[in-house]
Amino acid sequence: MKEGHVGTKRRGGNSRIGLFAAAVLAVALTVSGCSSSSSSNAADDDAGNAATGESKEMASADSSERHSISEEPAREKEGGKRGYANPDRDVQAGQLTAGEWDDLAAWERFGNLLNSREGDEGKRAWGFMQFHRLEVIVTANGKAVPDALVQLKNGKQSVWKARTNNEGRAYVYAGLYEQDNANEGRYEVQVDAGQERKTMERLDILQQGSVKVDLGKAEEPSGQVDVMFVVDTTGSMEDELNYLEAELKDVVRRVSDEQANQLAIRLSANFYRDKHDDYIVRPYPFTTDVGKVIDQFGQQKAQGGGDYPEAVDRALRDAIHEHEWSREARARLLFLVLDAPPHDDPQVVDEVRQLTKEAAAQGIRIIPVASSGVSVDTEYLLRFMAVATGGTYLFLTDDSGIGGDHLEPAVGEYEVKLLNDLLVEVINRYVQD
Repeated sequence: MKEGHVGTKRRGGNSRIGLFAAAVLAVALTVSGCSSSSSSNAADDDAGNAATGESKEMASADSSERHSISEEPAREKEGGKRGYANPDRDVQAGQLTAGEWDDLAAWERFGNLLNSREGDEGKRAWGFMQFHRLEVIVTANGKAVPDALVQLKNGKQSVWKARTNNEGRAYVYAGLYEQDNANEGRYEVQVDAGQERKTMERLDILQQGSVKVDLGKAEEPSGQVDVMFVVDTTGSMEDELNYLEAELKDVVRRVSDEQANQLAIRLSANFYRDKHDDYIVRPYPFTTDVGKVIDQFGQQKAQGGGDYPEAVDRALRDAIHEHEWSREARARLLFLVLDAPPHDDPQVVDEVRQLTKEAAAQGIRIIPVASSGVSVDTEYLLRFMAVATGGTYLFLTDDSGIGGDHLEPAVGEYEVKLLNDLLVEVINRYVQD
């Protein structure tokens, strides 16, 4: 991906038609509209699939005006409808298009973005203050060690906890939520895997960048994979739910074929709306029954809401604390599908930050899927959560011709792919040896 400028305001369309084809060895979900505004009946725009492999440049726009976190994007505010031209469009897998941007892999660019006016506003809005990151690479006998517990310590205090991914990499942060300085003294990293423990001392976070830890020996890595979907079901999602089953079946089949007899996969589907709706969170426990998860998706109906923000904090709290995630796992993936931020009450913002830290400590990687209607502020929050937990950022694009415009993200060049293809690729990337 080539370098491009950062820090400009993007207003590439804020219509609300969120769609998600969620998957995981069972995922593919298409969300559209999960808006908290009143639901508007939508019919699919009859347009052909976009070709994969198309490159996109980051769009630039006027940065002179910015809305608050709780404010809906302009088109919804003004009553614009996100209608579709053809309600009878054939629903089948492989219609939605999406892109991906991994800030962890483009860390220098991410730093430049955070130093821009827009990036600084995003940090202050959500209270993610200092991205002083240390990459820890854990090996044993020359092989990557997945799911090792990595702790960044300052004296006896544990500053940040994370777990290594399937490549043996973990990312820990000093002062992520505070204006404090990582310049105060040096840190140490403690790595635990099975019966093995190793400590690296006197690390300078600002200068170190990356550190390698070899344990000498390690147990055989777990073959367990947990995949959870947390999906906003407010507003105008009704028509888009028709895409869900087709996308899910396709992704499940393909990932299952590729990982047959190699991994043990558990799935969990969870849905949320907002306070004052008939439910705030509708959770389902982890299961190995793919058919049951497909049925759970098919039973959902989109309605409720009333204002722009949704109960994202309540959904994350349930997802992280009320489910039995595997104690040992090759990967723990949480696909967060939404088109609106949490409420901006100080206690809600604080809880979202704390839940992000707890997800990182458990090795739960938050992978947002940003639908249309996502605001600039919401994009920053989603990217911050992905970075903090070792995830990546996915976003729907206009190339499918389905629905309204989507916000152009503040990234460099990215490849446009069919959403189901991209989901399969992302899941396989996190679980492969």
